[in-house]
Amino acid sequence: RDEIGRLGVRPGDRVVVQRAGDVIPQIVRNLTPDEDRPAYAFPETCPECGSEAVAAEGEVDVRCTGGLICPAQRIERLKHFVSRPALDIEGLGEKTIEEFFGLGWLRSPADIFRLHPHRDEILMREGWKEKSVENLLSAIEGKRMPDPARFLFGLGIRHVGAVTARDLVRAFGSVEAVAETAQHEGAVTELTAIDGIGPIVAQALVAFFHEPHNRDAWDDLLSQVSPPAYVSNIRASAVSGKTVVFTGSLETMSRDEAKAAIEARGGRVTSSVSKKTTAVVVGRDPGSKRDRALELGVEVLDEATFRQRLAQVTPEEVRG
Repeated sequence: RDEIGRLGVRPGDRVVVQRAGDVIPQIVRNLTPDEDRPAYAFPETCPECGSEAVAAEGEVDVRCTGGLICPAQRIERLKHFVSRPALDIEGLGEKTIEEFFGLGWLRSPADIFRLHPHRDEILMREGWKEKSVENLLSAIEGKRMPDPARFLFGLGIRHVGAVTARDLVRAFGSVEAVAETAQHEGAVTELTAIDGIGPIVAQALVAFFHEPHNRDAWDDLLSQVSPPAYVSNIRASAVSGKTVVFTGSLETMSRDEAKAAIEARGGRVTSSVSKKTTAVVVGRDPGSKRDRALELGVEVLDEATFRQRLAQVTPEEVRG
């Protein structure tokens, strides 16, 4: 928005565009700044769903707050909801979601759990057999009690990633308590009191649950699923309470697997190196994070040493 104002760009103007960073199209200059055309009007509501369109404090992008009910966002949000880091529903891939959305069977995440009445219709679709349909419906049934952190992450609330979602349900005990807190007066203060939750995340949660459409979609979803209360099942280990950063490609496990292994042992994974970082795990073709670690005196581990640390686990469990 600021750049449009700086260049004075309006609908119908001719501009010079260059390829910035070998990828991103960048408007360099407005060739028709003196033409008599009205300035670009930024929308106050989403043209698709009518929800508020706002720019967050400190940001310039105007975004729809419709979330779960906005048609322009629904397909991508559905894909995110069933993705591997979220509910991980086997058989409900991107093409299937697009197909079922086009048929009107899917409009919100709750509709996923109402696909069973369409069983015979799905069987009539190209590529679907008795076994594949049964597997899909069985996989959906298996997610009626989803992991609460994965469930919260799957909603696609801006700034609420997988780690943040787990921090929230760990602190409040359930997804319902997170939603209730986000609707309190003074919610930002309550949320930012949690370690790892800053004002940006807190404001994103408040904005999400401020929108009536999102609350309706939330209630609808909870009529279909029952995320259990959060139970920590963390094993005491050499990485308990430690903060780890990865750089480069790991050879023996995926980045997601390594992250899950650390979190299961009471550690935390972050994306940047700071004085609070305990160790940096270096894989193939590491980036500047290794150099930053050396500058700060942070321990640098190769993959083999990292796996040895993961194996140093005591028998007892720490529950919270």
